[in-house]
Amino acid sequence: MNRVTCDLTISLDGFAAGPNQSRAEPLGESGELLHRWQFEEPESNAAALEGILAAGAYIMGRNMFAGPGDWDEEWRGWWGEEPPYHAPVFVLTHHPREPLEMQGGTTFNFVTDGIESALGQAWKAAGNKDVAIAGGAQTVRQYLSAGLIDELRLHIAPIVLGSGERLLDGVANLQLEPTEASGTRLVTHVRYQIIH
Repeated sequence: MNRVTCDLTISLDGFAAGPNQSRAEPLGESGELLHRWQFEEPESNAAALEGILAAGAYIMGRNMFAGPGDWDEEWRGWWGEEPPYHAPVFVLTHHPREPLEMQGGTTFNFVTDGIESALGQAWKAAGNKDVAIAGGAQTVRQYLSAGLIDELRLHIAPIVLGSGERLLDGVANLQLEPTEASGTRLVTHVRYQIIH
């Protein structure tokens, strides 16, 4: 059965991004340190990386696509002309925009009518694959609070950011059952089934 999954890298103190996020520093101050495991240890973390990119469709928040600040119609995302998703991506926003087709099969679709609408569109697009909530933290919190995520896969970096965008602030009554744990010197992967 298809599921809604979420992969997110956080610090030991629960932050998915550091303080002072901006277009120049989309992950905030020191936030790029969260993702060292993906670039410095790709072979050791191959299964986790494969899991992140296995979905049939993705949902992300507007800030994950464009960063904070004014909406720029010319902006094409952080990932260059061939984003890693290779599938439809549904971007939650209050700013309508025509779909943006990129190389490699990624199309960014801009959804202005809420998280349930985005999830419905992503289900249709995903076929027989999972739908992944890609981030950022605010988007993940909305889906967790609505009970719409089946599996949460946290990638915990051994750093302390001290402040920034905390993943679970305001999320209540979340019941998690750990089903798998593994790691390397730069990350601990913990897979949780969410009890509905």
